[in-house]
Amino acid sequence: MSTILKTTDLCKKFKNQNAVDCVSLNIKKNTVYGLLGPNGAGKSTILKMISGILKPTSGNIEINNHEWSRNDLKNIGALIEMPPLYDNLTAYENLNVRALALNIPKERIGEVLETVQLTDTGKKKAGQFSLGMKQRLGIALALLAQPEILILDEPTNGLDPIGIQELRNLIRSFPEKGISVILSSHILSEVVQIADYIGIISEGKLEYENKIDKDEDLEKVFMDVVSKSYGR
Repeated sequence: MSTILKTTDLCKKFKNQNAVDCVSLNIKKNTVYGLLGPNGAGKSTILKMISGILKPTSGNIEINNHEWSRNDLKNIGALIEMPPLYDNLTAYENLNVRALALNIPKERIGEVLETVQLTDTGKKKAGQFSLGMKQRLGIALALLAQPEILILDEPTNGLDPIGIQELRNLIRSFPEKGISVILSSHILSEVVQIADYIGIISEGKLEYENKIDKDEDLEKVFMDVVSKSYGR
């Protein structure tokens, strides 16, 4: 299976603190990769560097076997932190604003609304949406330009069980559509149900990376990694 995204010794310093310390990830094409770790471990910082929001202090990012450049952003869709929605606009109108800005045909709006199951929201304003619906609209915005890579930072945060299940099914459907997903979470049980591969980050370092093995006690692996980092 070919690699779509690779980081080599990726580092990010804020003043004198290493937020991300020599992280080397390998993301396979058309898979879901779960980036796990406690809050503050450096997961979001890694995703922000991949999506061009932050500039690495050192190290390399490669996309499809070439060095990352800003031109690659057209192939990366990202939902990091809260979705950038206009509360006074409908789902269609929110997507239309982005489509106009990116010169994307209007037909694409209907396609992504169907993908995230928001075709029946009609004239309802985004400000009246549930948190789960807002997350799905945020994912629709990220999908609008037909990216090869979709980055989701803690996508199930704050969702109720039904919202989590809906989002889980949606994320699992993306590899079949030719979209490779990288998602971060601090909840192991959630990631195991969605991901094909996991990487465990603790205190800025990648301490574990592997294909998910149903017979392996990943909870023990996770706790061992995190406990070791915190000297417990």
